[in-house]
Amino acid sequence: MGSAGLIAAVALPLLVAPQTAPRGGEPQDQGPRGTPQADRIYGRVLTDDGEVLEGYLRWDRNEGSWADFLDGAKELPWEHLREAERLDEDYARRRALERSITVGGLRISWDEDPEDEMQTSASGVRFGHLRSLVAIDERRARLLLKSGRELDLVREGTDLGRSFRGLAVDLPAGEPVELRWRDLDRVDFAAVPAGAPAPAASRLHGTLRTGGGLELTGFVAWDLDEILTSDVLDGEATGQDYSIPFARIAAVHRESRSAARVILTNGEELVLRDTNDVDATNRGIEISDASLGRALVDWDDFETVRFHPPAGSLAAYDAFDGGRALRGTVETRNGDVLVGEIRWDNDEAFTWETLDGVSHGVAFAVELGNVRSIVRAAERRVEVTLHDGRVLDLAGSSDVDSENRGIFVTPEGGWTALVRWRDLHSLIIEP
Repeated sequence: MGSAGLIAAVALPLLVAPQTAPRGGEPQDQGPRGTPQADRIYGRVLTDDGEVLEGYLRWDRNEGSWADFLDGAKELPWEHLREAERLDEDYARRRALERSITVGGLRISWDEDPEDEMQTSASGVRFGHLRSLVAIDERRARLLLKSGRELDLVREGTDLGRSFRGLAVDLPAGEPVELRWRDLDRVDFAAVPAGAPAPAASRLHGTLRTGGGLELTGFVAWDLDEILTSDVLDGEATGQDYSIPFARIAAVHRESRSAARVILTNGEELVLRDTNDVDATNRGIEISDASLGRALVDWDDFETVRFHPPAGSLAAYDAFDGGRALRGTVETRNGDVLVGEIRWDNDEAFTWETLDGVSHGVAFAVELGNVRSIVRAAERRVEVTLHDGRVLDLAGSSDVDSENRGIFVTPEGGWTALVRWRDLHSLIIEP
C-alpha cells in the first residue's frame, strides 16, 4: 500500500501515544532530526532544467540504503558471444541454426550485424558501488562505478525509465521533492556528510524467518514498497481501517494467507486483513544484507519478521569498493585446475554482480564479492559458501543449473578456456 506519513485511518490512542519497546524489539522512530544515518543513500541530483537538489534519496520507492540494488538489464559484449561460439561446439551449432532457414531443401544462412545480435541479461548493482548515474533516454542509464568502470543498464522492471516510480529527495529543510525519470539528468552519489542532519525517518531493518527455517537479517522492503519507519502498514480489523506507521510496529506474523498478526511496540496486537500489505497479494518481503546480497520472500513462505536497528556498524558508502574483476581457481571433475579471471555463465565477471538462485522457496541474489566458493552439488544445484561461513544450496536459475552457459577462465597472459557446466567441480573465488 501507499507510503504516505499517515498516522491512522481511525484515530486510536495506541497509535499516537509515545511507545515503549516490548520483547519484540526497539522502536525505530528517530524523533527529531539528529545525527546523520550513514547507511542511507545520499547524493546530488541535477534535473533536466538545471536545478540542483541534495539530500537523502529514496529510489523507486523501495531502495533507500547503500546495500539496496539498482536493477536493470545489461547487454552482453559481442566478443563474449563470439568467444562462446569458438570454444563451445554445441553453442556454435545452435547459433548457426538460428542464422539459417531451409527453403525447398536448400539451407540459406547469413551473418548478423553485432548490433542486431546483441543479447541482454538481467543485472543489478548495489547503490553503494555507484559514483554517478546519467539518464540517457527513457529506457537506459549509464552508471559510473567507484572502480572507474562504466556500465549501461536498460530498463527491466521499475528502477529505470518510463516505469520508474519516482525519486524522493529528502532535503535538509522542507518537504521531500518528488522527481520522475524524465526530470532526471544526472545523480552523483556520495557519503552522507558529517554535518548533515538525520533524515525524517529511518530505514526499516529487522530479522525475518521463513516457514522453511531460514533466518535473514537486513534492511526490509515490505510489499516491495514500504522501507521507512514513517511508511504505514494498512489493514482492516473488527470493521475498522488501520494505517500504522512501521515505527510503531515491533513484529509482524503471518496468520494465514489472508491475514497477519501485528505486534505493536507497546505490546498490543491486531490481526489485520483485506489489503496487499497483509495477505497473499503482498508482492514479497525483500531483505538486503550487505554480507550476502538480497533475498525475496513470498507471502506463503513468510513466517515472521521482528524489527530492530542494525547491530554493529552500518553499511556506509565507504564499505563498498565499486567492484573488481572476478578472479579465482576452477577445478574440473577430472581434476584439472585453471586459475585466472572468471566469467560465470558467460555473464558475471565482476564482484559486484550476483549469483541468482532459489533456496527453500526464497529467491536469492548473492553478491559474488561475498562468495568464498561455489561447488556443483548436482546437475541442477550448487552449494555456495560465503566469507562469513554461511552456506546456501541454490537451484532454479541458469546461474546454478544445467542451463549455465559455461565458466570462462582467462589466465594472466594466456588464452581463455571454457569449462562446461557438466565438467565443473568447483570455483574458489579470490578475496
